[in-house]
Order: sequence, then C-alpha cells, then structure tokens
Amino acid sequence: MPLSPSVILHVLSLTALSVAPSLAQAQTPNTFKYVGLSGVSAQQLFLGTLNKVYIVDKTENNNATVNGHPAWATEYDLTTNEFRTMDVLSNSFCAGGTVLGNGTWLNVGGNQAITYNGVAMPNTQQTGQSPYKDWDGGKAIRLIDPCDDESCEWVDNPAMYMTSRRWYPTLETLEDGSAMIMGGCEWGGYVNYADNQNNPTVEYFPSKGTPFTLNFLLKTMPVNLFPLVWLLPSGNMLVQAEFQAEIFDYKNNIEYPIADIPDCVRVYPASAGTAVFPMTPENNWTATIIFCGGTFLEADQWTTTWAINTYPANQSCVKITPDVDLNWYHEDPLDTGRSMGNFINLPDGRLFYVNGAHLGTAGYGPEDWTIGQSYADQPVYQSWYFDPKAAAGSKWSKAAVSPIPRMYHSVASLLPDGSVIVSGSNPNADYVSKELNTTYTYFTQYQVEIFYPDYWGKTKPNPTGMPTQLTYGGDPFDIHLTLADLDNSAININKTRAVIIRTGFSTHTMNMGQRHVELDTSFTTQDDGGAILHVAQVEPNPAILVPGPALFFIVVNGVPSNASWVTIGDGIIGQQTIKPRSVLPRSQISAQLMAQYGGYTGRSSYAVDTSASAKRVSVDPVYTVQVVVGAIIGIISLCLFNL
Repeated sequence: MPLSPSVILHVLSLTALSVAPSLAQAQTPNTFKYVGLSGVSAQQLFLGTLNKVYIVDKTENNNATVNGHPAWATEYDLTTNEFRTMDVLSNSFCAGGTVLGNGTWLNVGGNQAITYNGVAMPNTQQTGQSPYKDWDGGKAIRLIDPCDDESCEWVDNPAMYMTSRRWYPTLETLEDGSAMIMGGCEWGGYVNYADNQNNPTVEYFPSKGTPFTLNFLLKTMPVNLFPLVWLLPSGNMLVQAEFQAEIFDYKNNIEYPIADIPDCVRVYPASAGTAVFPMTPENNWTATIIFCGGTFLEADQWTTTWAINTYPANQSCVKITPDVDLNWYHEDPLDTGRSMGNFINLPDGRLFYVNGAHLGTAGYGPEDWTIGQSYADQPVYQSWYFDPKAAAGSKWSKAAVSPIPRMYHSVASLLPDGSVIVSGSNPNADYVSKELNTTYTYFTQYQVEIFYPDYWGKTKPNPTGMPTQLTYGGDPFDIHLTLADLDNSAININKTRAVIIRTGFSTHTMNMGQRHVELDTSFTTQDDGGAILHVAQVEPNPAILVPGPALFFIVVNGVPSNASWVTIGDGIIGQQTIKPRSVLPRSQISAQLMAQYGGYTGRSSYAVDTSASAKRVSVDPVYTVQVVVGAIIGIISLCLFNL
C-alpha cells in the first residue's frame, strides 16, 4: 500500500528539523575567525593531542624568546588560544616530519646555523656559536612525545642525527610504524641546481641501514625537493617530482616509471595542493591522489634571473589511482591559477582548499624583482570546498574569504571539532613586520585563524562508546546514538559514517601522511528513534592506514561529532598484530520504525546488510515499490509546499 499523506508530512517535518541550524552554535558557519597568536612563524604545524598544536619555525628573530634566544617552536593551546615557547636547538628551516607508530613525532632536516637576516654561518656545526645560538640542522632528527600538561619538550640530540644532510626532505610513515625519509639537498637554494648538492637517497627512522640511492631523484633534477610521496594500499609508493612519476616498490627497491603528470610542475616550489581522496568501503579503500595548481616551467627555467613572481600559476587539477589505473585524469579545474594551495580532508568527505598565490612560486630571495623578498604575488584569499563525489563540473563550491595573505610558509590542519586551524606566511629571510620595514608588501604573520565549515551551524552528534584504540581486523564495536544524535530523524542512520583522519604534518602546502579512511558499518535501530552503529575495525592491511595516532569521528548526514583520539594498531614501532577482517551483524530496523517511516505491512523486521563491502539487500519487491513511490510523492509534496 502507498505511503499515507500523514506519513509523508511526518517524514518531511523530520527532514526539515534535521537541517535546521542549532542556535547553540555561536560561531557563524563558513567563516574564518582570528583566535590568537602563534608566537613563532608557523612554517610547520601538526596536531599533537586533542588540545595541543605544535608549531615549528626556521631560526629567525621572533619576538617570543626561550632560554635566552628567540624561540623557533611553540605549543599552542586550543582551549586558551595561548602559546608556550619551546626550545629547538638546530635550524629547522624547511624540515619534513611525520608521526611514528608509537605516537612520537619526527621533525627531520633543515639547514646550517644562521646569523641575522638569514645569512648562513659556515663551519659552526653544532657549537651554537652564531648570534642566535642555533646549531646546524642539516642532519637533525628532532623528537617529541606530545602532552597536555606542558611537560613535554623537543629532543634535539646530535647523537641521533642522520649521516647525510637533508634540506626539504619528505617523510612517510610505513606499515610497521617506522618512517621513510626521502630526498632533499645538502646546502639549500631555490631548487637543486647541481648534482653536488642533491641528496638522492632514502633512509629510515629508526635506521634500517645505510641510505640508498633512488634513481628517480637523479632523473628529476633540478625540481625534486620535497618529493611528493604516498604509501599506497598495495604497499608500494607513488613518487612524483618535476614532470615525472613512478611506482616505488620500497620493499624490493624496484622503481617503475609511469606517465608524466600533465600540464605543469606540481612539486615544490611550484607547490600544487595535493591530497588523497577518502578511502572508503565503496571504493574498496583504494587511494586516489589529486593535484591542483602548480606552475608550468621547463627544467631550464628554474632560475632566479627572471621575474618568477610575475608568472601565473596553473589552474588545472589531475588525479591518479595507481593501484587500479596508471593513467592521469583531469578533474574540475580551479577558478584561477594557484601556487601554494593547501588541501585538508574534512570528516564529511570533502576537501578544503586554502592559502596560496596567483602569481609566482614558493621561495624568497634578494633579487631586485621580488616583492620585498617574496617570489610570489597576488595572494588568493578565497577558500573552496572540493567534493570528490559531486558530478563533473560541480565539484568546487565557495567556502570563506580570509583577510590575511597566506603564501610561502603557511600551514593548515583539521582539528578535533571538525574546524580547521590556519596560520603562517613568511616569505622573508628573517622576521619582518610593518614596524620594521614599511616598504615591504608581505610580512611575517603570527595570526592564528580557525575556519568553521558550513556544517558548523548544524546539530552536532554526541555519540557514546567512542574508541581509544583500533586494531587491524578483529571484533567490531558499537557506537550508541540517540534520536537527538541523529538530528531527530532516525532515517539519518542510513547517512551515518565512522571516519578516521590522520591530520598529517603540515608544511609547504603538504600534510605529510594525511589520510581519510572510512570504516565499514551496519546498524540496529531502536523503537525510541536511537540506534546502535556497528563499526568494523580497520581493514587488516596497515598500508591502508598506518599505525599511530589519529582522529575518530562519527559523521551523521554530513555533520561530524567531536573526535576521539585513537591509536591505530599496537602503539609500537614494529610488526603490527593482524587479525581476521571484522564481520558485522546485518542491519536491523525495528517494526515500529518501519511502520512510522515506511508503511509497515506486518513483517517482523527489516533486514538489510548495509555494510558497504557486502552490498547485499534483502527486502521484498512490494516494499521497494512502496519506498520509491513514497519518495516521489514526498518530493512532489515538498515542491508544491514551496510554491
């Protein structure tokens, strides 16, 4: 029998309630808000706990001090919006970073000690003899175990340093929770101008032996600093630099060249925005990587003898799914060319795109054509959302406009409440303010902003049973949701997702190690309108999601809960425990809710396996027709009501 008008109106009223904004949320959705000062220029940033963000700068004359010299690192409190200065002894200029399987963060590489205005101090090594008392950071490995009680400090111990110098290295955490350290250069420069400064090697932390040469880093000179690297679910690596790309089987040290990336250079200093699309049960946890923007320059054009800051950035976007298809495909382009744009994975499955410039590239220098010292000009203030699931031609939608130029040395990261922290921008050799130099256009930015996405004004779910540790395979677990958590519409259980996000190490428009992984789920509804969400453990393949800390969200109809802090795997560096893949119970909708929402006709229960990996539905044809007809009538009624 068809759905009655009373049922249709009831469903429509609940749907209207589900999209009504919550008056308790004071912050305006889809806006930036200035919240505090970072203390040091935010060249590098990562989320260390639910309440603490860690910021690292290069050696320079910041206003904040620590132990008798300018500070180059801070711990930023998300509750008070105040910072605590921290001591980093060596020059962390353009270091890379990641988090290990045991929760320890790495900050790797840098450049030699400097004096005022960024002038290098040769041969000072680790003596701290420069005016800033900084050490040579080229071989540095700095470690921190984040904390909430302000007791943790950076460990910067030369006894733990690398055997070779790395400025602009890339790090990627591996299946055993250790880190791969790739590339960089010996002594710095805009690009790797000469073979004698290129560091084309790979090593590991903890060490797995002598560094070895990656031929790819020899072939991609001179544009191969901060090579773009992703661990794939297959256990191989996608590596991209200059126009070239390859699949790297790091376990067997075999390199497989693939087709060149289209349109332009994406790697630093062209600095395209890059990220991995959400890896979900629907796409069988495959990794699709997107690249947007960059700069079209041939290899022999990467010099500083011409006005780089007048050259327009590229606006194309391309993607590749290396474990499935080695071809490149175009995505919807940017609205305008952009270099130094930063992609952030949001819990609802979209990407947030922020920061950057329309002209020029990353970098700074003393050339007479620079804007002050900046190699870029015309900051792009408009941020955007990108929806990978939207139809072609409609994947981009406008987010908010920030009043602050965020160009070279800007950062961004997702926060546990689903907002995004944005800071940085310092295209200068040393700290520069309007008071110090009124002739400059672009200054050192200490301002910290929070971006509140468009889901901010909606009712936030408050589930119970949130986990603190997830295993690779094993028994599923239950999350409890009330009718209020489902935004007063029990049908939203069909639009509820369990999402893990590694927020990554943010620097130079990359968030090294950032991933969005959705877990498989099923559900059992209750007569009071609440539900139990049955959640599978992480797929028993650490290459999909490597060990270590991450954020766990429940997302109801596109609105994320506050995240819990979870440890993925065993919390160690080493071989992880692998269990059989989780087996979920079949989804069950109670008879009372069937009668309320679907015109129940006497069946004792509605059984449907909604686990996306199974994709099996058990329901009779009569009920299917009822639901389809009811939905059509509901849409027509809504249209008539709006008229």
